[in-house]
Amino acid sequence: MKRIAFYGGSFDPLHNGHLTIAHRLSEVFELDEFVFIPAFHAPHKKDKKPTSPFHRFAMLCLATNNEPHIKVSKMELDAPHRPYSVETLTHLKNELTDAQIFFVMGADSWTDITTWREWEKVLMIVNIIVVTRPDYEIGFAHVTDEIRERIVDLRKEFPAKAQRRKDGKSEIRNPKSEIFITDTVQIDISATEIRQKIKENSNDWHEDVPAAVAKYIKKYELYI
Repeated sequence: MKRIAFYGGSFDPLHNGHLTIAHRLSEVFELDEFVFIPAFHAPHKKDKKPTSPFHRFAMLCLATNNEPHIKVSKMELDAPHRPYSVETLTHLKNELTDAQIFFVMGADSWTDITTWREWEKVLMIVNIIVVTRPDYEIGFAHVTDEIRERIVDLRKEFPAKAQRRKDGKSEIRNPKSEIFITDTVQIDISATEIRQKIKENSNDWHEDVPAAVAKYIKKYELYI
């Protein structure tokens, strides 16, 4: 069965932390594909106006152009309305009936999950991968007992990489809609800080984004 992970977000801009997540999770979870889904505008962040979705999509494509298994989807950008995650995941579940689907979210999204529309359903539709950040405390008290029972804390069980059985297959080869907490990516880069550095005309943001993205930001004078 094909294993595909989808990572939604603003990606404003895409940075090296996002790409590291794609690479490490592809390795640890034995993914066949990793798909970025840029949001037109996050429905639960109505007070924040992101950069043009076309610029964000272009930066994602430039950064992943030489990555065969990493793709960028326009499904939320092309949607006739601004879909919530629950709608996107329901669509993916119905379309990819022969695939095992994982939905990736960061530690901040996990903390704010109860503010999402139909958040419990979001955590039930497909497998969830929560990527922690250095020095960021992950809590579980804000979710229900039913949700907590499905949490698999890989930080304790598989600190570096998913363990394998004697036949070489991963122990998490066929999880059934579980929630994995992983600290496999120990990198802390903030898109907010990158935007602020650019606005302040600082030059130390270049190392935080792929070279192609840095060139694009300069060419189109984004975030100034």
